[in-house]
Amino acid sequence: MKDFAVVPGAAVSSILNDSHHDILRIVAETYVAHEQKLSVNPDSYFLRFPGKPNSRVIALPSYLGGSVDTIGIKWIASFPDNVQYGRPRASAVLLLNDYGTGYPLACLEAAGISAARTAASAAVAIGRLVPAVASVSVGVIGAGVIARTITDYLQAHRIDVVDVLVHDLDSASANHLAAHARERLGVPATTGTLDEALAKDVVVFATTTAKPYVPGHTRLRPDQLLVNISLRDLDPELILACNNIVDDVDHCLKAQTSPHLAEQLSGSRDFVTGTLGSALKGDLVLDPDKATVFSPFGLGILDLAVGHYVLGEAERRGSAIAIPDFIGETSRW
Repeated sequence: MKDFAVVPGAAVSSILNDSHHDILRIVAETYVAHEQKLSVNPDSYFLRFPGKPNSRVIALPSYLGGSVDTIGIKWIASFPDNVQYGRPRASAVLLLNDYGTGYPLACLEAAGISAARTAASAAVAIGRLVPAVASVSVGVIGAGVIARTITDYLQAHRIDVVDVLVHDLDSASANHLAAHARERLGVPATTGTLDEALAKDVVVFATTTAKPYVPGHTRLRPDQLLVNISLRDLDPELILACNNIVDDVDHCLKAQTSPHLAEQLSGSRDFVTGTLGSALKGDLVLDPDKATVFSPFGLGILDLAVGHYVLGEAERRGSAIAIPDFIGETSRW
């Protein structure tokens, strides 16, 4: 039996920083595997607190077959008040279990894994849903860790970005992200208003909002792509006017997300065009007269797949810390 392994944040970050192309490939393959029903991805579980209504901890259990063939659960805390003290909003751990025995294999620091899989999913969606020959302007609404990581993955996925405009209620954060985008992408990047951001070809939402603030009457162009990472920014009437791509229909249409509100408003799920997995397989046709919205609820199998890769790399590099005798009893008698 293998020793239980711990992979600390520094080791995880080092691997992720070297592995953008692998993470993009893994995320795309995982979406297709999910579409092919090679996964088990039950509902996420939310732990909320009466004294901290804006904070939560979420458990995302999952199993992914194929070459991964591993069980896992991400335990991720979102405490927005951390930001005012200069700390990241989110922290997380990922536990992996062996599918053959169920025994625990490893614990990995997972805030970076969570950000990487989220950013890679955005880049994969943009790469698939924007014509390959297109050069795009990008508006980023919300200037936190997720937005910064998305910028990195846009560069890694070779999205042809011509300029970036950042909007955030915190001007310091907006300026930091604009500077990062200039350095990473080598293109003009400025800060601006919400309306200016909404006019860009690709609009990325990475906020912590709980309720829609982008009104239903907002004018969108048919060639625009809205990457709805934070899920609750868009009025449901705006959702109903667009092509809608999700990561998983049942997952995305719950918890008062904008697509969930659109379902409640329309009384059906007919406005959902399809999933990113089906788009990656080439099975999806978009209405060319509508803008497109990609809304990923965030599947635990993505954390599992990326974490499985990181664990293998950490063991290969010698940066995984083995904990001998972690399992108390290894035989029944």
